[in-house]
Amino acid sequence: MISKLPNAQTSIFAVMTKMANECGAINLAQGFPDFDVAPELIDGIHHYMQKGMNQYAPMPGVPVLREAIANKIDRTYGVAISPDEVTVTAGATQALFASITAIVHAGDEVIFF
Repeated sequence: MISKLPNAQTSIFAVMTKMANECGAINLAQGFPDFDVAPELIDGIHHYMQKGMNQYAPMPGVPVLREAIANKIDRTYGVAISPDEVTVTAGATQALFASITAIVHAGDEVIFF
């Protein structure tokens, strides 16, 4: 199989993490906060894991979360969408990669700013 990214360089995230570690900086770009997790969150995780909720979420996201996002979009922007039109990702990088690879095919011309 031929790589779609044969000339890929180290990501900016890896570069910035390395620099932050070397300089003793707080790395806000990578989700490395300098504070502990809230005890309520730890208690919530513990509670739901004891109930057996410890499996991967459905690919498009947990239905109740997708519904909450759709409602938030309607309240905030006045745009009514169905939860079926919402896909939850693990972050912006995954969302961009999934979106681009879904719609861009070999031979397509892509213009980006």
